[in-house]
Parts: sequence; structure tokens; C-alpha cells
Amino acid sequence: MTRIPTEPGTTEADRATGGETHPSPPAAPPRATNALDAYFKISARGSTLAGELRGGLTTFMAMAYIVLLNPLILGGADVTGAKLDHAALTTATALAAAVTTILMGLVGNVPLALAAGLSVSGAVSALVVPHTTWPQAMGLCVIYGLLIVLLVVSGLREKIMNGIPLPLKHAITIGIGLFVTVIGLYKAGFVHTGGPTPLSLGPSGELTGWPVAVFCATLLAIFVLMARGVRGAILFGIAGGTVLAVAVNKLAHVPAAAWRSSVPVWPGSPVSAPDFGLFGHVDLFGAFGARGMGAISASVAVFTLVLAGFFDAMATIIGVGTEAGLADERGRMPGLSKALFIDGAGGAVGGLAGASGQTVFVESATGVGDGARTGLASAVTGGLFALMLFFSPLAGIVPVEVASAALVVIGSMMMSQARHIDWSDREVAIPAFLTCVLMPFTYSITAGVAAGVISYTVLKAGRGRWREPGALMWVLTAVFVVYFALTPVKSWLGVH
Repeated sequence: MTRIPTEPGTTEADRATGGETHPSPPAAPPRATNALDAYFKISARGSTLAGELRGGLTTFMAMAYIVLLNPLILGGADVTGAKLDHAALTTATALAAAVTTILMGLVGNVPLALAAGLSVSGAVSALVVPHTTWPQAMGLCVIYGLLIVLLVVSGLREKIMNGIPLPLKHAITIGIGLFVTVIGLYKAGFVHTGGPTPLSLGPSGELTGWPVAVFCATLLAIFVLMARGVRGAILFGIAGGTVLAVAVNKLAHVPAAAWRSSVPVWPGSPVSAPDFGLFGHVDLFGAFGARGMGAISASVAVFTLVLAGFFDAMATIIGVGTEAGLADERGRMPGLSKALFIDGAGGAVGGLAGASGQTVFVESATGVGDGARTGLASAVTGGLFALMLFFSPLAGIVPVEVASAALVVIGSMMMSQARHIDWSDREVAIPAFLTCVLMPFTYSITAGVAAGVISYTVLKAGRGRWREPGALMWVLTAVFVVYFALTPVKSWLGVH
């Protein structure tokens, strides 16, 4: 009788079946305890009601600055010969963020919050508004949003996300982590640009000012709380940092100009009436006519907005979804199409509200870091944005220096995805490296994704494996080549 060799740890039952092991079936997900739990799958995703509420509040506190910043970006626009009203822009920003984020929570059931995308608002302010009226500019936002919705409905957007190789998805998560870290360090004034070197510590190689000290204290406090295993470390850190900022501002008599955005003081009146003056001011196709940008220029503008909205959001959803544990072993997320649909519709909703296109915010990762795993957290964040319609002065209490500390913390957490990449395989490591470094160094998520996709397909082709990436990756490569060559393409088309 031949003895069947066995591995160490093999049981008698295993030997009786020829040495084969039979893993036990996966444990069933916990049963829902109530209707809210069942709808949002809170227990099934390993979360709790407290974790969702805490995560939603944390995300809002990290994003509240957009209610102040977006009106500043768009405030130079022109509407029928007059400057845009700041109060109307503030209302539009809060309204669009509330509607889209609540929809993401209720329909998409993912912990992703939306607001006016800075890349989209920047493109609208710099490329579109100088050549159009405000209703025409918002019409282009509606068009780009509807185009992304069509890509979602056709299934193409989800195919693109699922078609990206898993190592690149991990690299996207790392790159976003580095990107939000640079954003946090820059917004806090910890690093500066425009000095003798491209980047410097402070304005001249050293840290100065009380606001930076508040940032450092907040950052270290959050890290200590996390190291001690305190739940809600990010939220407690932001709250404590805000209290510290208010105290420092009052006791040290910090000049208002020293703070990077809002000054941490209690407003005279926390209540303000919303101004819906920009709502519905949309001229859908006016920008394509003789009184707008013209057909070619408007088409190029829409292409730019689609790229910014499409790939920035795609990368953010991959990064935050992976960090939240919502992706499977192949990097795919269940229910992804719903989340993508809401994100695409955000462009149209933002245009209708008068706030420019809405997109998923990387600050959603702060809520994930504090326990958010379901759409309930997004519903909480959206509800708080809705309150800002009436309490917008309160958004200015949290200084950007405090919120920036949370971004640096999240960046450190997202770096953990580096362990999933085989850095010894050059065909994987080089595209992953370019994806990671170009996001922060170009200040563009899209540029990082584009560099990773192009280098991946070129390296495969260079090794004689040009079929391996698949047709979709080659199509993306062609699109991204156009993206990098957009300036000469516009020159060739006669667009200025």
C-alpha cells in the first residue's frame, strides 16, 4: 500500500480524501438588524451606524472649504455685464454638492461625496468663461455631464474601469494618496512654490507663522490618535485643530492674511438666507454659436471637461473604493455602474445649479479612514451640505490648514497599496511608478492615469506582447496621446 505524502498540518480527514483539502465555505454576512441596516448593507460591509455617521461628518469637515473656495474660483466670471454674486455662487455650490452627494448615498450606496470639481471649475473659469456668458458656460457643463452619462449607460465607462490592469489600479490609489498629500502640504503652507527651487519648505526654506503651527499640531495629533487605535481619530483631530486655530487666532492676534483661506473665528451670525439667483440659468448650445466660443472651440472645451471629469473621478472611485474594501480581488467594485451614473449626472446637476460640474472628491477618503463603508455616510455628508444653504458662514470656521492635515493622514494610509505591486517586474513597475509620481508632480490625476496607460501598452508592445493589453487599453492610449498633445492639436485646428 502506497503512503500518500502529506503536507505539515494535514489532518486525518485530509489524508482520508487523498490529501486534498476542502476549505470551509465563506461565512455568511451578518444579518441586518433593521431597515436602515438592510438598505445600506451596513453590517454586511463590516461597518456600524456610528462609523457611518462619523465618517460622513469627517468627509464634510474635510470638504467644507469648497463652499468658500469654489465661489472664489468662479467669482471673476461675467454674467450679462456684471460680476457673479458671491452669495448666489455659495448657494449654488452647497446646493449642487448636497443633491449629488445624497444621490450617491441613496442610489450608489458608496461612501463617495461630490462637489464642484476644482479641475472642472478651473477649466470653466480659465478656458470657457472668458469667451462665453455664464449660462453658455453652464450649458457646456450640462453637455459634458450628459456625455459621461451616455458613456455609463452604454457600459463603456465601467468597461474602461474594469479593463485597467489591477497593478495600475493599485498605482492609481497610491498616486492619489501622494496627490492628496501634496495638496494638503501646499494648502497648509508647509510647502511653497515660486521660490528659488520649484518646491520649498515654507516660503524660504523654513516654516513661518501660526497657521502652519496649527497644521503641524493637528497632523501630529491625528497620527498619535491613530497610533493609539482611537476610533474617529481624523474627526477628533479636525475638531481639536479647529478649536486650537480659533484660540490661536484670538490670543496671538494672527493677521487675517496669514490664513490660507478662511479665518477661524465665530461668525457674527451663523445663519444666512440662500440665494438661488443662478439656478436654471443654462444656455445649452449657445457656446457653439457665433455669440459664443464657436463650434470648434466649444467642442474642444467639452472634450477637456469630459477628460477632466471622467478620469479624475474614475481614479478617485478606484482609490477610495479600494481603501474602503469595496473592490474584489480583481479590483472591481459591485454596483459600480450606479456610482458612475451619479458622478456623470453631477456635471449636469452642477451646470443646472450654476456651480460648474460636480465630481467625486478625494476628500471622501477621510471619511473612509474614519469608518465609512456605505452610502449612509454620503447621505450624512450631503445633508450637512444642505444645511450649509442656511448656515454657510459656519463653513468658514474650519481653516484649510486644519482640513489639510486630514489629507496628509489619508495620503499615508493609501500608500499601503504599494505592497500589492510587484516592483521587480519592470513591465508593471514602470507604469505604476509613472502613475504614482505624475499625479502629485503635475497636480493632475488624469495625467498620472494617462502616463500609466501609455507606458503599460508601449512596454507590452516593446516586448512583443502587443495583444496582451487588449483593444480597450490601446483605445485609451490613443485618447491619452491626444490629451498630452492637446495644445498642438488645438493650434492645428486654429483654436485659441
